[in-house]
Amino acid sequence: MPNESSIPIPLPALLRHARHTYGAAMRAALAEHGHDDIPGNGLYVIGALALGEAPLSQIIRELRVSKQAAGQLVDALVLRGYLDRQVDPADRRRLTVTLTERGRAAADTQIAARVAIDAELAARVGAEKVRHAREVLAALIDIGHGAEGDAG
Repeated sequence: MPNESSIPIPLPALLRHARHTYGAAMRAALAEHGHDDIPGNGLYVIGALALGEAPLSQIIRELRVSKQAAGQLVDALVLRGYLDRQVDPADRRRLTVTLTERGRAAADTQIAARVAIDAELAARVGAEKVRHAREVLAALIDIGHGAEGDAG
């Protein structure tokens, strides 16, 4: 039987725990700034909307939740003052969702927490290794997108 310390930890387990490091840092920072009422996937929605590069429909698709769960999440974020939902003046059948001032403050807090973890990581392993890790993760995401295309 191989020595337990010689068995490599599976990459999915490492990814899960690494994600937790960021999530815990963000949650702690948000709580410290009065934003302790953001639902689980709300961090992703607020962060993605803050980047401003994707429509809400794409962000919700990336969450891989039901339309009902997505609607409940957006409703909760609106009710808690993080998002503003308005009828699109160009197409009254559509709604636009934007960050409120409170939502922008929460996004800024998330960003600051992420930057702090990024800086600590770079200090521990070096910027080049972080860059390589990003390249590896981007390749893994590309593999997943290819598999999704093959299944559809």
